[in-house]
Amino acid sequence: MEKKSYSINEAQKLLENYCAYQERSHKEVVEKLKKINIIQIGIDQIVGSLIKNNYLNESRFAKSFARGKFRIKNWGKKRIIFQLKQHQISDYNIKIALQEIDEVQYIETLNLLSEKIWKSSKESVLSKRKIKFISALQYRGWEVNLIYDQLNKFEKNK
Repeated sequence: MEKKSYSINEAQKLLENYCAYQERSHKEVVEKLKKINIIQIGIDQIVGSLIKNNYLNESRFAKSFARGKFRIKNWGKKRIIFQLKQHQISDYNIKIALQEIDEVQYIETLNLLSEKIWKSSKESVLSKRKIKFISALQYRGWEVNLIYDQLNKFEKNK
């Protein structure tokens, strides 16, 4: 099957809709344009236009991404940072994005998530239960020192 080819103007409209639907990173936009076979000069022109017309904004994307992944998926800062780096977001914008997460809410979320993980563990051997607990929180990107603080809290309440 032959791929549809797009003019620069058609691709521009397509990407305006793509960016209007939800926040996108520059990387996602470039990948989308490459996928529809737009040449590099066209990609540069379209990305420039999207930035100029405020369809594409790295800082806004990073903030929205950090808020959403924390609130919806209960990700910790380490996972959010890693994923933003995968989107090729600058360190400056990553730092700004992390400021979107309220520290009190961050700890409250960790407390609730930790309790849920600890209580849902069916592991009868304590050492295995601890390993699963630590692994689950590390996978979600929570900082090791905070994980061990939570673990110590559960051990004291045994």
